[in-house]
Amino acid sequence: MSQTTPIPSAAQQVTQRKQDHIDAILQDSHIERNQSEFSSLRLMHRGLPECDFNQINTTTQFLNKPIAFPFLIASMTGGAAQNLGNINRHLAEAAETCQVPMAVGSQRAMMLDPAAQQTFALRQYAPNVPLIANLGAVQLNYGFGIDQAQRAIDILEADALYLHLNPLQELVQPEGDTNFAGLADKIHQLSQKIDVPIILKEVGAGLSPRDIELGLQAGIQYFDVAGRGGTSWSRIEAHRSNHPLGFTFQDWGLTTLEALKLSHPYQSDAYFIASGGIRNGIDMVKAVIMGGRLCGVAAPLLAPALNSTENVIQKIEQFKQEFTTAQFLLGIQKMDDLHLNNALIVPNVIR
Repeated sequence: MSQTTPIPSAAQQVTQRKQDHIDAILQDSHIERNQSEFSSLRLMHRGLPECDFNQINTTTQFLNKPIAFPFLIASMTGGAAQNLGNINRHLAEAAETCQVPMAVGSQRAMMLDPAAQQTFALRQYAPNVPLIANLGAVQLNYGFGIDQAQRAIDILEADALYLHLNPLQELVQPEGDTNFAGLADKIHQLSQKIDVPIILKEVGAGLSPRDIELGLQAGIQYFDVAGRGGTSWSRIEAHRSNHPLGFTFQDWGLTTLEALKLSHPYQSDAYFIASGGIRNGIDMVKAVIMGGRLCGVAAPLLAPALNSTENVIQKIEQFKQEFTTAQFLLGIQKMDDLHLNNALIVPNVIR
């Protein structure tokens, strides 16, 4: 009598998907698209900066907490496997040491598998910095609501909740959820019931002005534009699905610079986070000048997080040194004076 292969449970499938994502990022160098276009923006160097490098102030505030510089450890992973828990612990410990905020990966895993819950219980490692919980917005059309959102917030002891928007990724995923109809109204309803801010976040294709308008109408004040140019989740899912659609659309969407530029009419009404293809401190400075008040970084931290907390700290400190150096070379004493400061951009004077 032949034996059939057991069908993995939903919980096992989610954890395996997280493992597949990490493997794809580490094994396929083309998942990093290197198309963020930050290099197209040139900054106004100051030979006479009129400030003391040792007095440069990079501090700012996020979610009513002080942070060392506008750096966010962006969402990566989480699940029942030990290596996934180790990644999150290393990231959380580094966040506390470096005094920067951290967002976790999707917490759907812990809704399906209680064993995954411990990988999101991170406040013990990061008692003083902002932590952001995370659920897929589309899950509001698949049975999730206030109970799941509150559970995600409570286990992390979070200061805010990411609702990530990933229609392209869901389309390419073999097990993707693709009903995005009526989500703005459900997001509004949820925002009325929880006591922490909701942050709407794309995952690598950018937020359009219409997305921002719908979010504002739903009572949302925080947006992570998460443009294309860095990690391509479409390409990652193409590896899992063997579907050519994922490769065809691997460079779909707005770049982070484009999304930030398009956010300018809404800057007085909302707080914008820039992520997607930010690979050094100079990119961060450019993103702040273009309208981001915080810069999310994920892929450059993954390999360090697989190794140790110390490796993550070293990488974050490298970003901080680069950011501080660029701020100094622009002659800007206080970090907040970078925001929307168009005078720092070199005009196109060469014809």
